Amino acid sequence: MEEVKASNFIEEIVEEDLRTGRCQSVLTRFPPEPNGYLHIGHAKSIVLNFGIAQKYGGETNLRFDDTNPETEETEYVEAIKEDIRWLGFQWARERYASDYFEQLYEFAVKLIRKGLAYVDDSSSEEIARMKGTPTEPGIESPYRNRSVEENLRLFQEMREGKYRDGEKVLRAKIDMSSPNMHMRDPIMYRIKHARHHRTGDKWCIYPMYDFAHGQSDSIERITHSICTLEFVDHRPLYNWFIEKLEIFPSRQYEFARLNLTYTVMSKRKLLQLVQKGYVSGWDDPRMPTIRGLRRRGYTPESIQDFCERIGVQKRENIIDVSLLEFCIREHLNKIAQRVMVVLDPVKLVLTNYPGAQVEWLPTENNPEDPTAGTREVPFTRELWIEREDFMENPPKKYFRLAPGMSVRLKSAYIITCTGFEKNDQGEITTIYAEYIPQSRSGHDESAMKVKGTIHWVSATHAIPVEVRLYDRLFAVENPDEQPGEFTDYINPNSLQIVSRALAEPSLAKARPEDRFQFLRKGYFCVDPDSTADHLVFNRTVTLKDTWAKEMKKQS
Repeated sequence: MEEVKASNFIEEIVEEDLRTGRCQSVLTRFPPEPNGYLHIGHAKSIVLNFGIAQKYGGETNLRFDDTNPETEETEYVEAIKEDIRWLGFQWARERYASDYFEQLYEFAVKLIRKGLAYVDDSSSEEIARMKGTPTEPGIESPYRNRSVEENLRLFQEMREGKYRDGEKVLRAKIDMSSPNMHMRDPIMYRIKHARHHRTGDKWCIYPMYDFAHGQSDSIERITHSICTLEFVDHRPLYNWFIEKLEIFPSRQYEFARLNLTYTVMSKRKLLQLVQKGYVSGWDDPRMPTIRGLRRRGYTPESIQDFCERIGVQKRENIIDVSLLEFCIREHLNKIAQRVMVVLDPVKLVLTNYPGAQVEWLPTENNPEDPTAGTREVPFTRELWIEREDFMENPPKKYFRLAPGMSVRLKSAYIITCTGFEKNDQGEITTIYAEYIPQSRSGHDESAMKVKGTIHWVSATHAIPVEVRLYDRLFAVENPDEQPGEFTDYINPNSLQIVSRALAEPSLAKARPEDRFQFLRKGYFCVDPDSTADHLVFNRTVTLKDTWAKEMKKQS
């Protein structure tokens, strides 16, 4: 294998393990629970687990932690697989914790036979009370010293469905005075008479995460089980089960989870946003889900770049979402075709341009990519321009269109404003100008110098489109730390719909997920809601970080 250099503490561990022979090859896993959709925090874990395996010539398993039948669905399984593939990764083996239910049951029986597990009839409230507090030891259950034979019988009867939900649990027998609360006789199995999305009604007892996870790692011979910092206190229990069962010694390592400004990452809170209608669904472009980011126009490459830039930390921190926005700008700047779309149109008439004439002007598709080629854009006597690109009484240092002022029309001609019309409400309806025939872009012989360039579309050829201007979902950096409900801080301007935008005709061929730069406006992609007769575009990100400027004003 070609020599590589570690870039974070987990890679240093991997390199040391390979050097000392603790492992001969690297096998990681990504273990999502199929009870919802993946978000940007999961993307960090995906990039880390798959990335380390790739870097060191190893493999990654995709293992679904499907031990809670009441909340898990096949729909989520398929969505998770699709999201991982879209991000650019492929797993070596697809596994499920439910694949190991029989083996996990036998592991539990082994611990019972060793006198290290027992069936407890106490209620959940009683168990919680007996566990004590971080500063006070727990109290042993009155059922803790049942005989091995009785525990084996009761556990078998639990499996056979003889007891109701909550009537009994299987607990590990460890240490009720341990300073680590997770070691105070943790629950290994609970009774749940619920249909499982894969095993149906075969089982009515299900292993807890702490019992299923480490043993599944061991069964698969995972060399590096990488999880987030909240599982640091679970590691002694992870190791205890492996040691007492005398099975393959997988090892757990922890890194800081991703926290992002101007959003929430809790599944519970994301579900609340969906259920209460604050967003249109899990794939709403304002959501931090992979599906939401994809629909908004983010690319797999930009998300991978973001995850690699933030690195792997040992301490919790919060990452500014502007870094994520920077990564997508960087990538779209390289790949997105430039097009002209007018969001708030006002008519521009070139009074000296031949009325029936149509010129098809060659226009660069992407100046950052020499291989992107050109397209032809129709130019006519009547055009649409942005209303904000004209002022009746402009201030100093105004370089767009105003009476007597000249600008260049992008990829076309220099024009000089000669007048305008208003309606009875005082709204400008038509702007008049003359074009300079000798000033055509690429063939300019006019010797005129202008400081402003504006975009436009032909009034004859323009196609109507809907444009959804998405912005950050929350108006404050950290909605989780604000008083009151987190939903009180939703940005009221996180979505503005422009229903009468006009686009150049080349966009008629655009298809869902096609990405563009609307000149001077930002980066946009085609939404799946689009039809042949009604194109819908989502704003991915503005051309510049407008939030930084706004925050600077407020401070």
